[in-house]
Amino acid sequence: MKYVNADMIFPKELLKEIQKYTHGSMVYIPTPEGQRKKWGENSGSRKYLSQRNETIRQQYMDGSSIDELTDRFGLSNDSIKKIIYTKI
Repeated sequence: MKYVNADMIFPKELLKEIQKYTHGSMVYIPTPEGQRKKWGENSGSRKYLSQRNETIRQQYMDGSSIDELTDRFGLSNDSIKKIIYTKI
């Protein structure tokens, strides 16, 4: 989260109203409930893991064993099993 100077984003009237309550302190303004992003959406981690898991499922269906997938992807047997057997 980065900080932004209130002078740069709020209209003068709104800034004066906010200053009545805060007196120069920092204020966190949360994102509206329906607009929050899920974990990993900003960084691309969610997309990467989804693609990796799909690759693991496909390679398993093509005949790779769980042990082979464990070595190939650096995951535990239990993690590979969870990925393979989870219903999409």
